[in-house]
Amino acid sequence: MIYDIRHVTTYEYGSRVTFSHCALRLLPRDGPGQKVLASNLHIDPAPKDIDERSCFFGNRVTSMTIETPHRRLTVEASSSVEVERAAPPEASMTPAWEEVREAAYESQSLGRRSPAHFLHPSRYVPRFPPAREYARAFFAPGRPVLEAAVDLTKRMRRDFAYDPTSTVVSTPLSQAFEQRSGVCQDFAHIMIAGLRGLGLPAAYVSGYIRTVPLGGAPELEGADAMHAWVKLWCGEEAGWIGLDPTNALLVGDDHIVLAEGRDYADISPVAGIISGSGEQDIDVKVDVVPRRG
Repeated sequence: MIYDIRHVTTYEYGSRVTFSHCALRLLPRDGPGQKVLASNLHIDPAPKDIDERSCFFGNRVTSMTIETPHRRLTVEASSSVEVERAAPPEASMTPAWEEVREAAYESQSLGRRSPAHFLHPSRYVPRFPPAREYARAFFAPGRPVLEAAVDLTKRMRRDFAYDPTSTVVSTPLSQAFEQRSGVCQDFAHIMIAGLRGLGLPAAYVSGYIRTVPLGGAPELEGADAMHAWVKLWCGEEAGWIGLDPTNALLVGDDHIVLAEGRDYADISPVAGIISGSGEQDIDVKVDVVPRRG
């Protein structure tokens, strides 16, 4: 499946901004089962300097500096991505979760895909015992790791309400957990906290989800916006498997990966500094359109 993606972010400032320096993570990456066919950024006002690099985790980072005074900034990312992922392993055939935990802690690699980077607390995913105990109910001794994780996503789908008005980007996962509501970012952080609390490597993934599912199924939560989900390391053979706790799904061809990291802080779509005063408003529009063919 080939998707055409348009992601427009518009900032309206309360006063004139005379200088802006930002890091953008808005261009998708190649990866297992995903190939970027085309991508570009259109920025208004035009930057004085712009440069692209890859971060440690392999994400595309665009740095830009704007010196033109402005009260409105528009960043439009347009991409075409081909997605054809291999089917995940049979959940019941994956290793026992304790075996995966031991293998992760014994890992000798420090490469970008090593489980070692995703075992410990991070900025948005601190140690949070209530999430660990919530997850523990599904990880009985000897249970296959992916089977347990799939059941955890199903339980989260039942227990947590998708409510974009109940949290903001900076809301701590403890608050989202206690109120049992939030958005995909919150649910991904909560699930990661539970898995890491049990000693299992879990990564945070940002991206997009197909707006209209196949076969007339109901629209998925998180469509028409940026989406977030979890990757769980299931051992050397099975590798990293994506799980979407917002929709209780294994990640497949309906998901398009933008960036991966330890949590949202590693892969925020726009981050930086501006020189100006007053408040700012932000508006984000996302379209994910599958090509007909």
